[in-house]
Amino acid sequence: MIRPARPEDAGAIAAIWNIVIRETTHTFTTTEKAAAPVAAAIAAGTPYWVAGRGDEVLGFATYSQFRGGNGYAHAMEHSVHLAPEAQGMGLGRALMARLEDHAARAGVHVMVAGVSGDNPGGIAFHAALGYVEVGRMPEVGRKWDRWLDLVLMQKILLGTRDPA
Repeated sequence: MIRPARPEDAGAIAAIWNIVIRETTHTFTTTEKAAAPVAAAIAAGTPYWVAGRGDEVLGFATYSQFRGGNGYAHAMEHSVHLAPEAQGMGLGRALMARLEDHAARAGVHVMVAGVSGDNPGGIAFHAALGYVEVGRMPEVGRKWDRWLDLVLMQKILLGTRDPA
């Protein structure tokens, strides 16, 4: 089941995010997420969706403006993460479908994925969803005493070519 996130989901969202932060190079950050800022973002209207089974949160997706400034108002960057036990169940695809639908209805023209070059599964996942690699930035990230590449992928969302 995919549904909009509620502030009370913030602890589960942070826990999933923190596994990715602690255990992988899929994100370059080393600072773990706290539930309170995630809850505040959800309460303030930042779009978040969760994939769940009953009350259990198994994954989440969110997006925000790609870069600051009004010239980028129609370009968003997303994050999508699943609990390890939820991978391979189609939940990532379902979360992305909901996220992209919401974004297109909101007038978003381009959705950006910033994927670690150390994450071939993430690159393949996005390619399967129609994202195209548009740039590779060698060694812009650093984690665990390693330089990491950032792969930029994008998808032009249908129905948003002529924003109002």
